[in-house]
Amino acid sequence: MVFNGNYSAEQHNTLRVALAGLSHDHVEGALQRLEKEDVLLVGIAEENQELVQRYRRQYQLPASLFYKDIATLLENEKPDAVMAYNAIAEHVDVVEACAPLGVHVMVEKPLATTVKDAEHMAALARKHQIHLLTNYETTWYPSNQELSIIVAHGIAIGDIRKMIVHDGNIGPKELGCSKEFLSWLTDPIKNGGGASMDFGCYGANLMTWLMQGQEPVAVTAVTRQIKPDVYPEVDDDATIILEYPKATGIIEASWNWPFNIKDLEVFGQKGYLQAVDQNTLRSKKATDEAYTIDKIEPLAPPYQDYVSYLSAVVKGEIKPQQDLSSLENNLTVVKILEAARESAQKGKRVELKK
Repeated sequence: MVFNGNYSAEQHNTLRVALAGLSHDHVEGALQRLEKEDVLLVGIAEENQELVQRYRRQYQLPASLFYKDIATLLENEKPDAVMAYNAIAEHVDVVEACAPLGVHVMVEKPLATTVKDAEHMAALARKHQIHLLTNYETTWYPSNQELSIIVAHGIAIGDIRKMIVHDGNIGPKELGCSKEFLSWLTDPIKNGGGASMDFGCYGANLMTWLMQGQEPVAVTAVTRQIKPDVYPEVDDDATIILEYPKATGIIEASWNWPFNIKDLEVFGQKGYLQAVDQNTLRSKKATDEAYTIDKIEPLAPPYQDYVSYLSAVVKGEIKPQQDLSSLENNLTVVKILEAARESAQKGKRVELKK
């Protein structure tokens, strides 16, 4: 891993990245990815000294890399992009600090907890002409990308009629997530909800993508607290139904399942596709007697991971537009999640405002 200004002349074209926060456990993956020398880590903003010392020891990071907050970091360093690993409700603070300085931002999913915050962030990004991207694990699944290509051609399965996404696990506490992560992940304000936000956003993201940016007409959601003793403040299970003019989306999100799952099913007029896991695609046409199961090849650079993708976007090699990380897609995701929260609270179907 290369830090601060300790880099050679040939590395001047390398993406300079800073991290905002360490309380999201997904930062582990980012730090492991940043150990490759195609990226310069120029700073980390984190006020929690226990977290700072933990990551300093684990990754042998110098003290000079750390700042108490993102504003102080930006006063001393000039990153090309900041990657946010703090509470979802604090993403807006990162954009407010970065956008006026022309610093691009990638946040961990979802973009924001409310439509108000998401639209404010979008306005700042557009005004200051920065990229504002959202990272999802499932974006980098070869199976999802292959499924999308097949659907887009509209030949193999025809028009989409139903989409079903399962995303969940046994629960973040049961999995052993850090206390810092749990402190905001299970907070209704800082996270915006529980499993409905943590895992519901994946389905909203994928369905918006497959529907080419089209917003659903209405959202209906049922959320539950199956383990109120473990998660007293937020839901731990959610079913969210998205209504489109000629299609239906069903999002199943849970912290109550016996194993980890992230899959995507699409039923079309003529056939069926299922991204079973990261590399497996199952399909069946109306005329087939049995399912076909294919192992999908890894994605080509720079689509193989979010850091490579971020670098390519910042350098102008990729235009996000309506892809899974794009601002447009993720504004719709937040609208869906907010409508789902309202539907669950009021016990009724919620139409999206146009």
